[in-house]
Amino acid sequence: MKKHLYFVRKTLLHALAHDLINTAKASAYSGMLTLFPAMLLITTVLAQMPEGNTLVAEIRALFEQFLPVDTMDLLQSYVLNRKIHSAQVILSATSLSLFAGLGLMLTLMEGFRRAYRLPREDWSFWGLRIRALLLVPIVLVPLSLATVVIVFGRQIEFWMVARAGHELRYIVLFFWRMVRWLISLSTCVAVLGALYHFGTRRAEHWIRVVPGAVAATMLWFPGTLAFGWYVTRIADYSMFYGSFGAGIATLVWLYLTSFSALLGAEFNGVLYHRQQKLIKASLYKTPAEAVSNPITKSAHL
Repeated sequence: MKKHLYFVRKTLLHALAHDLINTAKASAYSGMLTLFPAMLLITTVLAQMPEGNTLVAEIRALFEQFLPVDTMDLLQSYVLNRKIHSAQVILSATSLSLFAGLGLMLTLMEGFRRAYRLPREDWSFWGLRIRALLLVPIVLVPLSLATVVIVFGRQIEFWMVARAGHELRYIVLFFWRMVRWLISLSTCVAVLGALYHFGTRRAEHWIRVVPGAVAATMLWFPGTLAFGWYVTRIADYSMFYGSFGAGIATLVWLYLTSFSALLGAEFNGVLYHRQQKLIKASLYKTPAEAVSNPITKSAHL
């Protein structure tokens, strides 16, 4: 327990030293420009299906579980009440998502570089931007697939409940919803792991990025629930910002999301440098001393 508290304290100190708060603000701004075109792209594609309006409503219900209240209202009037020209909307939404997503990834990658204390010259100018551009679909595609799986999971849920016995239907409902939430949380961990792995230039195994991805997810999920409760029960952004209230609430939520992702990278950075110190320390010991010391033995292995 003491060791874990030491890592948490070290992570917070490094986060402050690396100006994580301002980096999260910049990421939230770019994320705001990326979020709505991406959401519009998903809903536009689904709206072309035979059950388009139903699926769009399911998408809206899903996003409202994470996003602040009334955020989806900013898109509802366009998606549901206007005639959608799919080719034009898909092209423009894809272009905006890629352009804004590039800025988002560049900001996050700068935060990751600071977390691992890597030199700024580690990437070439174009190499950095090509890597950042490739990270956009790495993030958007899994999130989109997870969204579709969860949305169509509602239909599977109705089918299972309809065919389950009266005594078992609530048990089936509980376990199936647990599976759907497990899919979304697992996707979040996988996306963060991919970001940490490809977003920094260092030699490290995939398993090494899992602790930060899990920590960021465990910080983000209850933080999102708490913020949603605060917005719905206490705060009233429209009182101060008028029609911009939903946008401001979404921006704050994106800030919390960016903060969680960057803090997870800082946690991985602390673990990474500790591992490097243990490896270097083991190199100065004889094999007999390394074997006798369980800590340096594990590092040596």
